[in-house]
Amino acid sequence: MKVNLGGFVPLSTVDWRGKSVCVVFLRGCQVRCHYCHNREIQSGQDFRDTKEVLEMIKESSLVISGVIFSGGEPTMQKDALIEMAKGCRKIGLKVGIQTNGGYPDTLKEMISAGLLDLVHLDIKTRWEHYPLLLKVNCDVVGQIKESFKICKDAYHSEKLPELEIAVTLFPGREDDAVYIAREVDDDIDIVLQQGVDGKIPPLQFEDLKKIGDKIRRKVRIQTREDGEIAYENGRILIADSIPLTDILQARRNY
Repeated sequence: MKVNLGGFVPLSTVDWRGKSVCVVFLRGCQVRCHYCHNREIQSGQDFRDTKEVLEMIKESSLVISGVIFSGGEPTMQKDALIEMAKGCRKIGLKVGIQTNGGYPDTLKEMISAGLLDLVHLDIKTRWEHYPLLLKVNCDVVGQIKESFKICKDAYHSEKLPELEIAVTLFPGREDDAVYIAREVDDDIDIVLQQGVDGKIPPLQFEDLKKIGDKIRRKVRIQTREDGEIAYENGRILIADSIPLTDILQARRNY
């Protein structure tokens, strides 16, 4: 079976929290985000046999514990994606996906088959802003909402081990995160991502902290300058649940 390949990273320590993984990029995407860092693979062709891609993954298997499929939008290539996910399972690797949620049928089938350990669902903005900002119709918005529900239900029924909702933020759109957070249950991770488009100065860590304060729950803040930091109620956290201030105090006491 052929897959339209966008790229391959043999080793990454930043794409899946706590794991070393390889990353497979698949070409094609149905939305056009103005800040996309992978515009060169939104379209174009580089068809490879899925067996070739699986061989690339196997070459990394000694130093990784999982695979992330990204894009583009990987769920566009449903059959090839499922075949590669099955191949990853056969060699004992966990499978994660970074998706905009536009193809709920793909997610539903993969979750039902036990092929996904992580879904990183990128909610771009509040629902009513999708058509204007991303040039998509209402049908696409409905599909993304369906994916959101599928993933939440699967996570709560323990059919999906990990789920995180990411929101990419720019100046003037800070309240998008507050709006989206209302629909995200407290046990699901929210990631506030620093949006960078090269045209306007990006929000800084302090700005994203203020958004986290408005959400009033634990969030993960990602910036180019500081990487990923967990934050809650005015406190910087590390190791998921330990306040940094507590660790510093413990060091002083020691």
